Order: sequence, then C-alpha cells, then structure tokens
Amino acid sequence: MNDALGELKELGLVYAADAGRGFDKVGLTGLQLGHDGLTGAFKSFCERWEWGVRALMAEGSGFAVKTGLAAGTYYDTEDYVVGTFKDVANAAIGNPDASDADVEKMSWGDIFKSSPYGGNVDYSEKSFDEAWANSRQGWDDDARDFMDSPAAKAMGVRPEGMSDAEYHRMLDAAFGPSPEERARAAGRQGGEG
Repeated sequence: MNDALGELKELGLVYAADAGRGFDKVGLTGLQLGHDGLTGAFKSFCERWEWGVRALMAEGSGFAVKTGLAAGTYYDTEDYVVGTFKDVANAAIGNPDASDADVEKMSWGDIFKSSPYGGNVDYSEKSFDEAWANSRQGWDDDARDFMDSPAAKAMGVRPEGMSDAEYHRMLDAAFGPSPEERARAAGRQGGEG
C-alpha cells in the first residue's frame, strides 16, 4: 500500500494520494490524444479508476487500523508526526546546523548525542580558543574579501596609486594570509609530512 502511495505521489498527486484521489490530473486533452471520443473514454476511465483506488485505499487503511499496522494515511501521518517531534527536539537541544532531512534520519539517541547534554561536546579551554581563532579568521577573511572587491575601490577605500602587490602586502599585514595562500601552505605541509 505504501508503494502504491509512493507511485501516486510521483504522479504529482501528493495531497490527494493518501485518499486515492487525483486521477483527474492525469487526463489528457483531445489535442494530446488526437480524438475527442478517445478523450472522453480516457476521462471516464480515470474517474472509474480513481473510485476503485479510493475504495482500495480506504479498505487498506481500515485493515491497518484493525491490525495495528502503520499503512497508508496512518503511515504518512505517523511519519510526519515523528519527524516533526524530532525537528522540535533537535531545535531545543540538538545540533543547530543539522537540516530537517538529516534530523528525521537520526535516531532519538543520535539527537541527544548531538546536544550539549550528550557528552560529545568539548568545553575545554583549547576548544574555545580554537573556536575563537576560527571566528576571528572568518571575520578577517570577510574584511579582506571586501577590501579586495570592486565595491571597495568604487567607494574610495582602496588607496589610489598603490600597485596590486603593495596593496596585497598591506592586506596581508592587516588580515593575515588569504584563504588561498593558507590552503597552498597547508598543501605543502601535508605533502612534506
């Protein structure tokens, strides 16, 4: 039943699929089919098919309720509710950088482990120093990008009459090496080790 729902949703019948509806969206025009009689017959077929699928979906959902299975509408609703609760739990205590799709794939334990209470968080002085250095470098990189942009030149921030080499030495002195220079230096160090 869940496979049938998936197929219906692939046809673009997302909201109507759970009830077995939406086959009227499959209908084609006389121009597409080439004949008005064929268009009418196809439309009638789609309407009858929709009623049959709706009846089967209702029967399957009723069976699921009676047997305690999660199928059809109940499966989608349960999946949605669990995903929503996981999103809320992650927003409250979990990783703020995780996307909704990532969170919904996580187990409840994984959400807790990604929280400050889960034991995977490093509160050491070294960790805070590294975080501060990364933040400071990010600000320096942003300032360097602006100072090297056409907007800075247009605003008169870049001194007139200074060569590019002199200007980049000035930026290095103010903001440290560029991200590209740091990557090249890391590559040389990595190649030696």
